[in-house]
Amino acid sequence: MTKKPISPETYIQLVAAQRAEITEYHIYTKLAHQTRDLENKKVLNQIASDELKHYKLWEAYTKKEVSPNRWEVYKYFWISKIFGLTFGLKLMEKGEEKAQTNYSLFATEVPEALMVAEDENQHEKELLGLIQEEHLKYMGSIVLGLNDALVEILGTLAGLTFALQNTRLVALAGIITGIAGALSMSSSEYLSNRAEDKHDLAIKSAVFTGIAYVIAVIFLVAPYLIFTSPFVALIAALFDSILVVFLFTYYISVANDQPFRKRFLEMVILSSVVGLISFGLGYIVRVLFHIDV
Repeated sequence: MTKKPISPETYIQLVAAQRAEITEYHIYTKLAHQTRDLENKKVLNQIASDELKHYKLWEAYTKKEVSPNRWEVYKYFWISKIFGLTFGLKLMEKGEEKAQTNYSLFATEVPEALMVAEDENQHEKELLGLIQEEHLKYMGSIVLGLNDALVEILGTLAGLTFALQNTRLVALAGIITGIAGALSMSSSEYLSNRAEDKHDLAIKSAVFTGIAYVIAVIFLVAPYLIFTSPFVALIAALFDSILVVFLFTYYISVANDQPFRKRFLEMVILSSVVGLISFGLGYIVRVLFHIDV
């Protein structure tokens, strides 16, 4: 069927949409080829087929073949491989949401644009039930380990910084406290799941909790092994804690469709307040007991 002529502005938008569709087609196809789970592979191939259909629809208007954005293909492929399929696809969805707004702008000239927008909305529902990634089942355990480490270790480091004023001693104390804390949190998580008859989750929950705790400890203690000034190290540790919270909260907000700003502020404020209190306690202890290291 011959398509009606379109305006130059709409033509430019259609070519951009065409490139986006063929790019996403290659992303989904590449991910489907690499996925071992048969159900995931089936859905990925179905979505890839839809993207190709949309590309062909735009091509009927533009009369032009468009190459995919190779950088986008490799970017989202490796993001999905490194950080998980759910995170990679949800991150890509955000770009699809922006594209839907453009479809509504030229729907008067291209009636099929509304149909494509509706298809894109269906992608989100499909993707929500697409992947059952194991690490996403243990996000509660990861949050527990990470949050406890940020609050406990940052507070310990802040208190010891003023009490001892020696980066090596503070680092040593932080490492010892961190190892003990990781083992304590892991065992508590294990026993908690066992008590709730979640025997199949107990060991892995404990492992994820411990790993998250250790990662946070590494970020927080590292400045004390790099800088000679304990107060510079403390400031760096504080920035490290904010960085860890930012990265993890962003990951959770994308993968689980949760609000980013609220969770980020909660964790930052909590760890900062505890750090300030501990810093003050360290000062009091140093003055009362006349500690001079």
